[in-house]
Amino acid sequence: MSAFRATTRWPANGLSQIRCLHQTPIARSQLCSSMRSVRSASARRREKDALAILQFMQRRRNSSSPQKNANKPIPPMPPSKLIMRALRQGLSFKPLFRAFRGQNLRTLFRQSPEELVIAIILLCGCAAVSVYVVYAYFHYFQSEQFTRFPPEIAKSLRRALYYSNYAPDPKLALKYYKLALEQCPASGLDPFSDEVIGLRIQIAAWLEGIGKFENSIETLESLLQDCKKWVEVMEKSVRDGLVDKSGRLIGAATTQPSVPKEGVGSGAGEVQLENLWAKRTRVLGRSVGISVKLGELYADDHVLQGDAAGEHLVWAVETVLKELQRRQVEGIKEGEGDWMNPEQIGGALEALGNHYESKSQHYLAAPLYLQAVTLSPPNSCHTAVLMNNLAISLAQQPVQSPFNTQPAPASEKSGQPVSQSPTRATLLASARSWALQALGTAKKVTGEDRTEECDEACAVAMCNLGDIAAMAGDMEEAKRRFHESLELSQKLGFEPGIAQAKDGLKRAAGSAPPKN
Repeated sequence: MSAFRATTRWPANGLSQIRCLHQTPIARSQLCSSMRSVRSASARRREKDALAILQFMQRRRNSSSPQKNANKPIPPMPPSKLIMRALRQGLSFKPLFRAFRGQNLRTLFRQSPEELVIAIILLCGCAAVSVYVVYAYFHYFQSEQFTRFPPEIAKSLRRALYYSNYAPDPKLALKYYKLALEQCPASGLDPFSDEVIGLRIQIAAWLEGIGKFENSIETLESLLQDCKKWVEVMEKSVRDGLVDKSGRLIGAATTQPSVPKEGVGSGAGEVQLENLWAKRTRVLGRSVGISVKLGELYADDHVLQGDAAGEHLVWAVETVLKELQRRQVEGIKEGEGDWMNPEQIGGALEALGNHYESKSQHYLAAPLYLQAVTLSPPNSCHTAVLMNNLAISLAQQPVQSPFNTQPAPASEKSGQPVSQSPTRATLLASARSWALQALGTAKKVTGEDRTEECDEACAVAMCNLGDIAAMAGDMEEAKRRFHESLELSQKLGFEPGIAQAKDGLKRAAGSAPPKN
């Protein structure tokens, strides 16, 4: 049985309606299916038409309404934000942490265990280097030695020290050191302040470190002459009555504006000036230290100017003693402060004693070592070193001093006995006593005060006791002491002690007296 379906369209409420005209009866299911498909297609068509109408009306409304920012271009993102975004993405540890999660880490270890271990080691090394760089930056370049200076000088000093220690370049380092010195007067720093004097000493130390001994000596000589000249002018002002009792120039201001320093606010107010007596103490103490350093440089193997070394060391010791005597006679001035401490004074005496010892003038070295021992703290390794120096000076000291070749006759009227020179046996006994004291002092130092200097002093004391015993003719005692010194020196890896002990054993075996 054939069937056909015809459709007729006519408007109803603005929309087309569809009605089916049945010519022949068909099944109910087929009819419902056809109606649903026709209705769904019609609904989709209506939705498309409505959407097109809405879009058209929207375009008309947009074109008719005024647009203020229609032609305004979108501003680009600032470079700083782009850089920060790139840094955040580059420094993000999320991918790294994601890769090292438990499951991912096990998977990576199964796939390539060697590469994973190497990667972890490299990451740990990079982390350690990063931590060290940050520590060095804040601990060294941001330390107090720079923040005490104004910002522009601190910047020059950082560059100078960078080219001195981290990326050695002598020309650039010297350039920035000179620039820092030139900036000091412009910043209002006193040329005799601790900052400026310390900067000049730092330059001299750097020159010495790179082997420029002559330039280092020139720098320190210039600084020493400037300090001496200032002290002379100050003392002349005191004699002329230009300094009042408070230690200030008559008519001078008592305060001055503070110099802005790095890390310090500008509202620091005014800084109270130190008086002239306090400044004299500080500058004179610096002069003594500089003179001692010059003596050491002149005596260095690269310079070998013994006479100049002796002159500077003698001046340093004389200045120390003269200042002590002046304070005892005149008293301490207002604001003058303390003079050099005992260890500093003992250091100057020891330096001069070492100079005389190097020239075999043991009769001059021994008194200086004795004074240095009395000023040195008893519980110190360096005290043992001074005792060793005193012992060997006494052992090698001539019986007859060159300054007293003829004994002075006794005064018949006064009846006073003639001062006799010590005998060889007396000198050797005194030397042995000081060597034993050096050995005992070095052994009793414990705790944080004990350093390698104590162990080396023990080895030297044993060797000195061997030399003294050989001088006295007791070869068995000498051999025993030399063997003890050799064993201890070998245990410590103390090469000078090993060489000296072996040389002493050779001399003791040949029964030859040691060389003076």
